Amino acid sequence: MLAEYLPTLLFLIVATGIGIALLVIGNLLGPKRPSAEKLSPYECGFAAFEDARMQFDVRYYLIAIQFIIFDLEIIFIVPWTLVFHDLGVRGLVTMGLFVGMLFLGFVYVWKKGALEWE
Repeated sequence: MLAEYLPTLLFLIVATGIGIALLVIGNLLGPKRPSAEKLSPYECGFAAFEDARMQFDVRYYLIAIQFIIFDLEIIFIVPWTLVFHDLGVRGLVTMGLFVGMLFLGFVYVWKKGALEWE
């Protein structure tokens, strides 16, 4: 039975070997000319002007949560629509509860003011 996994094992070994070989070759043959300008922090076309450990507004996280919620909604609702007739009333109730929980998440984000940008 373990012989069936031999091609997968060989693939992983070859892929790991190629990845390591490319890193080593790039490190050995690549140019190494560090300068103060190359080693300085750079972001968005200008030098960093604040500490990297600054606090984010809670709205950033709420928008991220909202994106995940509605992304999951699409992932689950699209296949559900394809088998809607086969699921019957139980499937309808289950999907209703699911969409209701998603709606509660949306209301939470809305009430926190994450949709209102200054």
